[in-house]
Parts: sequence; structure tokens; C-alpha cells
Amino acid sequence: MDLNLLALSIGIGLVVSLLFSEFFGLAAGGLVVPGYIALYLTRPLDVGATLAAALLTFFLVRIASTFVIIYGRRRTALMILVGYAVGVLLKTALAAAFEASAAPLAPAAIPANQALDVVAAGRETVEAGVIGYIVPGLIAIWLDRQGVVPTLAALVTSAVVVRLILILAVPEELQWFEAGPALFEETEEIAAP
Repeated sequence: MDLNLLALSIGIGLVVSLLFSEFFGLAAGGLVVPGYIALYLTRPLDVGATLAAALLTFFLVRIASTFVIIYGRRRTALMILVGYAVGVLLKTALAAAFEASAAPLAPAAIPANQALDVVAAGRETVEAGVIGYIVPGLIAIWLDRQGVVPTLAALVTSAVVVRLILILAVPEELQWFEAGPALFEETEEIAAP
């Protein structure tokens, strides 16, 4: 039986989020968000980009609400839509920035086919992006509802709790997830005759 680590992480995150809500009265940025963040805690650039997208979304919708009446479902939908757009734009900007910074890694003395390998290796080590498509919008909703500091504190704490539970429950699967496609490619090369 294959274990779906994302589904397990979200499930644990749901329980932890509900417990935080019941015991502390704080939402952790949406019910599914701590599960997503917990999987990416070892990738601080991704977590930082996601939080930056959420904060930018929060401020953009706050500014828009001074000009347009935005309440209830309309506000929720706008937060998720703006969060999606900001996340995509931020991910594109980060990819372009990392590609531009990786270009100087290829010196002229290296042949062209090897230079591409150097650039590709550099890009893999510094790649970053926003986690999920609606996660920034969900976080922004709770930043708006309960405040920036309480939401971020509950989110970080609950994500760490989910991560600790994952480490205790499924350490091998978590290591495999963190190794990503590079480990999978290495095992395919070893298995191939």
C-alpha cells in the first residue's frame, strides 16, 4: 500500500488545527494550511515565499476594500483569487531571478554541454516557489480575520507540531519526500542494467 504523504499531512494538520482552535481560539491560517507548510519546513524559501504572497494578498485586498465594498463571500473569494494571482506572479519572478543568478555559474572555459549541466545543477539547489495555489489566499483570509501576529504564530506552531508527528509516524516516507526527484532518478539509474 502506497502512503500518500500529502493526504496524511493534511489529515494530521486538520486535527491539529481543530485542537488549536478549541484550546487557544486561534486559527492556523486555514484548516489544511498547517499540513502543507509542515511538509515544506525544510525549504524555508518556499515557506517565506508563501508567507510573503499571503501578506501581499492581505494588503492588496485591504487597499482595494477602501475603494470597493468587499464583505463576506466576496471578500473570501477575492482573497483566494488575489492570493492565487500573487502566488503565480511571485513564483514566476522567483524562477526568473534564480535563472538569472544561475547564468554566471557557467564559465566560458567549460564546453557548452557541460555548462548547461552546471547551470541546471545551480538552479535545482536554489529553486523556490509558493506552496500550493490557494494556500496564500487561505492564510490571507485569517490574517484579515484575526490579525497578523496571532495567525502567523498559530500557523508556525501548528506546522511544527504536524511536522513532529510526521517525523515520529513516518520518518522514511518523509525522507523520501524531502529527497524529491533527485533520489528517484538515482535509484532508477542504479536499478537499470
